[in-house]
Amino acid sequence: MATTISAFSFLFAFFTIQVHGAAIGVNYGRLANNLPPPPQVAQFLAQTTTITGVKLFDADPFVLQAFAGTNLSINLAVPNELIPKLTNLSFAQHWIHVTILPHIPVTNITRILVGNEILSTANKSLISSLVPAMQNIHTALIGVELHHHIKVSSTHSLSILSTSTPPSTGQFRKGYDTQVIKPMLSFLRATNSTFMVNAYPFFGCNADTLDYALFRGNTVFDENTGLVYTNMLDGQLDAVYSAMKLLGFTDIEIVISETGWPSVGDESEAGVDVESARDYNAMLLQHVTSGVGTPLMPNRTFETYIFSLFNEDLKPGPMSERNFGLFHPDMTPVYDIGILRSEGELPMPVRSTVPPEVPDPGQMKQWCIPKLNADIKALQENIDFVCSQGLDCNPILPGGICFSPDITRAHAAYAMNEYFQAFGRNSYNCDFGQTGEITTTDPSYGSCKFN
Repeated sequence: MATTISAFSFLFAFFTIQVHGAAIGVNYGRLANNLPPPPQVAQFLAQTTTITGVKLFDADPFVLQAFAGTNLSINLAVPNELIPKLTNLSFAQHWIHVTILPHIPVTNITRILVGNEILSTANKSLISSLVPAMQNIHTALIGVELHHHIKVSSTHSLSILSTSTPPSTGQFRKGYDTQVIKPMLSFLRATNSTFMVNAYPFFGCNADTLDYALFRGNTVFDENTGLVYTNMLDGQLDAVYSAMKLLGFTDIEIVISETGWPSVGDESEAGVDVESARDYNAMLLQHVTSGVGTPLMPNRTFETYIFSLFNEDLKPGPMSERNFGLFHPDMTPVYDIGILRSEGELPMPVRSTVPPEVPDPGQMKQWCIPKLNADIKALQENIDFVCSQGLDCNPILPGGICFSPDITRAHAAYAMNEYFQAFGRNSYNCDFGQTGEITTTDPSYGSCKFN
């Protein structure tokens, strides 16, 4: 495995997801004893649904490996208990090298979420450590040239607001607003990242406001702005926007990191049935991708992650907590909201009548790539040397098929391999001052093919 990991650790293909409207993802929780294996789940999402992104609640390497090659955008959460350790930069750098690099570029990790609803924990140690941990993760990503491709954020519940009704009065809780949230928003702005909100009309409604929460027509009037709200989700998002505006941040994109509706619940829970769950999630997708936006944020779409992919039978709490899933464990839909591809859209299986070729161990293909600990400056010198030898470096120049991602390690991998292949494929042709190593794993990605 060591060779395979190093082959992937130096290249990063920035997979561009083409979607209509907004990116729609799903939260993939695994608190259940009856779920299908992650590789099966990954292929199901990639091939059978229109889902483009997945939010994970941990960094299980088996799960990350399962999504390799699927092109699904992966949002990876850092567990809350790890946050104090990440205030140490050396630990953050180690975590990136051990947790992230082995899966790059074949798993499309696009966002690291530091903690889940930290400000709602009332844990002073976690809360004070949150922004420094986010900053250190970003610094560690800079060190491996992944900061342009992997963004850092954190997810928040709506309890971070002290007021939210009407939406124009939204503001963050005192004490957290200037001491934690404002520095965080400054960080998100500086790094071109997003503010992640877990917005659940289900938890904010009662029997009287159920139709308003379910996009079924009731309206609410904001006397301060004269704006009319036709659904509770818009009100929640605009309350967050108003709170951000009070701190001077209206230019940071809001992402709905969790939202959903349960299909089964206790008798005391209003509107918990299959029809309501279907209506909420179907209208949600139509609304966030429509480009209408909200009254305070018109003409926008919202990247949205539905909670959740599966019903999770081991979750504690009321029955509804175990029944937010879009799919049963056998991957049949609990209800249809239009995310399953039609039969004509499904990828056709590739069938071959040629028996698989068994490679001769003595004729194994080999490539030359940088070592994991190779110095960036040394790798740039390798590029300059190779390109001075009359070899074709056009693919790693701007506009070339291997220019993206524009990072030294990726360009060095291509250049060093060109030299290795052109001058005899001997071990010394891949030495490069002990910065190169030979691998039998093809480091090609996308349209960038290594000789």
